[in-house]
Amino acid sequence: MPVAALTTALVAPVSVRAADAPAGPGARAATEGGRADLPSEVLDLGNWKVTLPIGEEEKPTEIFQPELDGYSRDPYFTVTRSGRAVRFRAPVNGVTTSGSKNPRTELREMERDGSDEIEWSSTSGKHTMTVREAFTHLPEDKPHVVGAQIHGGDDDVTALRLEGTKLYVTKGDTTHHHLITDDYQLGTVFTVRYVVAKGKVKVYFNGRLETTIAHSDPSNYFKTGAYTQAHCGNSSPCADDNYGEVEIRDVRVRHED
Repeated sequence: MPVAALTTALVAPVSVRAADAPAGPGARAATEGGRADLPSEVLDLGNWKVTLPIGEEEKPTEIFQPELDGYSRDPYFTVTRSGRAVRFRAPVNGVTTSGSKNPRTELREMERDGSDEIEWSSTSGKHTMTVREAFTHLPEDKPHVVGAQIHGGDDDVTALRLEGTKLYVTKGDTTHHHLITDDYQLGTVFTVRYVVAKGKVKVYFNGRLETTIAHSDPSNYFKTGAYTQAHCGNSSPCADDNYGEVEIRDVRVRHED
């Protein structure tokens, strides 16, 4: 299925820069005429922490608020050259958590003051995350990257997963639950929205409902960034320049009773 609704189509075999497009309301410095220097000047990071693929073995570095508002780490978590997006990069040789072989540079939802990890129920209230982003680089051999997801207490609930040119919505461990397009081009900017209420997860892509997933769990949270689905055991070279990358222009979360 073609990506008719997407806004930009930049053809490249491995890596591109996403073309400039109007930034979201979080891009304070850019919209005021200046160039953003910190990720927090592009995105509202008040209710997030970031996990980076650096640090001790099975203990990747995490940056919390209020430090996160003044933090940038090139090349993993930094403002793009345009100043309109935040680059999230995770090389295959990056440090991983104990529960995964795959590296990530990824935001994890927190309480609004950043003091603690948030959890919310899929059967109570309404929970929405909207992300405007683009996949911009894929690893060699296994060109798979996750750009956004909902995580439950013990496992993934659903994720937006790119495999080469095929863009999928996953469901639990079913990686190919729903195909959005088989012709995604790196650098194409899109909007993905998760709406969770009454035990259902609705996934929208550029405003179109793609799938609805039944899900009942009291301990969910949103994540977004670059979660590279490859590592040194299945992707060569085992080096910094073999990586997955996502550029995020806007991310918004809303919880309603």
